[in-house]
Amino acid sequence: MFPPQVSNPMISAKFINSLQSRSSVARWTLFGTLGCILVAVTFNAIYFNDLGAEALQRSLVSAVVLPTMMGVPLFFYLSMRMRGLAVLNRRLGQVARTDSLTSCMNRGAFTNKVSALLAEQGPESTGALLMIDADNFKAINDMFGHDIGDEALTRIAQSIRSTLRAGDLVGRMGGEEFAVYLPHVDRQDAELVAERIRCAVGLVDFAPNGRKRSLSVSIGGAVYQGVATFSELFRVADQRLYGAKQTGRNRVTIVHMNDDPYIELKYSA
Repeated sequence: MFPPQVSNPMISAKFINSLQSRSSVARWTLFGTLGCILVAVTFNAIYFNDLGAEALQRSLVSAVVLPTMMGVPLFFYLSMRMRGLAVLNRRLGQVARTDSLTSCMNRGAFTNKVSALLAEQGPESTGALLMIDADNFKAINDMFGHDIGDEALTRIAQSIRSTLRAGDLVGRMGGEEFAVYLPHVDRQDAELVAERIRCAVGLVDFAPNGRKRSLSVSIGGAVYQGVATFSELFRVADQRLYGAKQTGRNRVTIVHMNDDPYIELKYSA
């Protein structure tokens, strides 16, 4: 049975990261202060040891009180600054990997991520790459303008993400073209996901300037078992995408890599 969909798999990860970050601030504050106290107590115990019991006792009290009064706010401040820099660094990394319009991974990030995952897989691994292209998208831009075209792309991206499982990856490859990587699926599962995406896009309520207009996508896919490279999957999936365009649009064409003959296709919008 195909694994269930997850509407927002990032929520739990963000919550866990937040807890870990706060815990890190507390640890730095606690252990940093304790370290200062330990150093101060050790030094005063040695340095004031020959001045009598009262002087030694007072020196040890000051060795605890002063580092505590100064260390706690200092280490807390430094830890919060480090936490802020870490959060900012993560956000900058996310921005660098994300397409600003659709919030999908950009082409470079998607390609690198999928390539890395494929390189780790063994002879029993399975998966699929889907190439998705909006049908007649140039007509939307020409009739309603690029702002409306951007809205259409955003709606399509949302529809794609809404159908995927945790662990599936989606990227915008450029223009009106998207790619989806599905790990651990066979051809039947890949076709189910692709059909689900196609139907979800078809159900989008899209009415630019009050004029209802249907959206549709054509989808080509390549399924693999064993060792595969991104360039191989991309070539086959892209060919099948253009094949779906040529045979009527708003349809799915998926093949297994082992069954794929090379064919030359002409592009159709």
